[in-house]
Amino acid sequence: MDEFAIPRRRMVEHLRHHYRIADERVLDAMNSVPRHLFVPEALRSQAYKDNALPIAAKQTISQPFIVARMTELLGISGKERVLEIGGGSGYQTAILAELARKVFTVERVPELADGLKQMIRRLGIRNVSVRCGDGTEGWKVYAPFDAILVAAGGPEIPEPLLNQLETGGRLVIPIGETQKSQRLVRVTRTAKGFETEDAGPCAFVPLIGEHGWKEAVNGG
Repeated sequence: MDEFAIPRRRMVEHLRHHYRIADERVLDAMNSVPRHLFVPEALRSQAYKDNALPIAAKQTISQPFIVARMTELLGISGKERVLEIGGGSGYQTAILAELARKVFTVERVPELADGLKQMIRRLGIRNVSVRCGDGTEGWKVYAPFDAILVAAGGPEIPEPLLNQLETGGRLVIPIGETQKSQRLVRVTRTAKGFETEDAGPCAFVPLIGEHGWKEAVNGG
C-alpha cells in the first residue's frame, strides 16, 4: 500500500474545500502524481503539506495550492500542447503531463534538467520533452503553444513567450519588481491582441534569462 495515499488525498481535499479549486481534472492529477518523489528524501514527511520546499540549486518545489491554481488557470482540456518554463523538480511537469497532450519544459539549471529527465523516465511519462536552456526564449521550434506556464517570477512578460502563444491560448506567469510584490497574471491571446487578468499575489524564485532578471539580480 502507498503510505502517502492518505496524506495525498488530504492535500487534495484541502485544495478543494479551503482554496476552492474546482477543476476536477486538476484535482485528480494532484491525487495521482506522487509529490513525495519530487522532494529531497529528508523532507518527504512534509511532501503533502501546503508548503513550498527547497530542492537542489537553491530552487524550490512550489506550494501545492500554487501548482493547482496555475494549472487551473490554464484551462487545459486534454488536447493542448503546453510549454512549461522552469521545470525544476518536475512535479508541475508531471501534473501537466496528466492533463495535456504534450508538454515541452525548459529548465536552465543543468542539474535540475538532468534530474527532471530521470524522474520522467522513472514514472514512465511519455508525453514530455525536456530542454536545458534559457526559458525566457521559449522553445521556438515547437511553437505555437496552446498554453504556457512560467514557474519563476520576472519583471515583465518575456516577449518571445507572447509570440509563441497560439491564438486562444493562455499564459500564466508571476510578474513583479521584487519577490514580495509579485502578482500572478493570466494572459489570453485573442485575434485582436492580448487580454491580461490579475490572479492574485504570489512569491516565486526569479526568472533568470535574456528576457528576465540577470544572474546578479535578487528576486526577493
